[in-house]
Amino acid sequence: MAIQGAPQLPDAQPGGEDSSQLIRGVGLTGATTLNMIDMIGVGPFITIPLIIAAMNGPQAMLGWIFGAVLVICDGLVWAELGAALPGSGGAYRYLNEIYNPSKLGRMMSFLFIWQLTFSAPLSIASGCIGFASYATYAFPSLNRTIFEQNLRLPLPIVGQIDATVLATLGTFVAIGTCLFAVFLLYRKITIIERFSNLLWVGVMITIVWIIGSGLWHFDSQLAFDFPPNAFELTPDFFTGLGAALLIAVYDYWGYYNVCYFGGEVRDPGRTIPRAVLLSIILVAAIYIVM
Repeated sequence: MAIQGAPQLPDAQPGGEDSSQLIRGVGLTGATTLNMIDMIGVGPFITIPLIIAAMNGPQAMLGWIFGAVLVICDGLVWAELGAALPGSGGAYRYLNEIYNPSKLGRMMSFLFIWQLTFSAPLSIASGCIGFASYATYAFPSLNRTIFEQNLRLPLPIVGQIDATVLATLGTFVAIGTCLFAVFLLYRKITIIERFSNLLWVGVMITIVWIIGSGLWHFDSQLAFDFPPNAFELTPDFFTGLGAALLIAVYDYWGYYNVCYFGGEVRDPGRTIPRAVLLSIILVAAIYIVM
């Protein structure tokens, strides 16, 4: 899969070597597992009740199915770009090349990085907070409040906003989780690939455990207890489906992860598209079974 006539990258050298000397050490297995652990995380374990509540019944399964179709469409775009521009940087690189580095490319790629400085920390924080929240089930003492402060913030146009700053022992678990992840990532890409394979095994064990527990306690009457007119195409149905899709897409997020380290992927023209699509299909199957 590749774009014919795609411009040659500035750092591309004859023979496929990069001047940046990045090690192309990630194969299809590593790329797929890196995508999958980024996609799954703690998201589905926390949001399953939310997606069911959004559609008010078992028909929430439509959220996972249509969500998978939606991200496959977007994944095909990422796969094509990753094959045509097989360097590291992901959207930053693609925007720079598409809009021409000497014209709008620099501004568009800058705007992407600028918004990423806000969205990426929030995404990482949500995972760490989710981990800390789960840890409280095993260690209830993590809920103990250490600091709490109520704030009243006057903002122009918006008006006054009341906020509460709260720190518990679980807060430090979340912070520690983030720092530990950074520590693990400060490695060669080949070592990170091994880490991802180990983490993938852990994730799969957890998922199999959850699925097995669900099958052990399976109740067909509860599982197929559809509310009246569950599939009637009313405004409420589409509103609920939209809310479910929003949650589902969040849970699928990360299928493009391989594109950000494309310069470290072996045979990127084949590996990147396959890793993107394979990770979406596998994760969709897991979510639907869960």
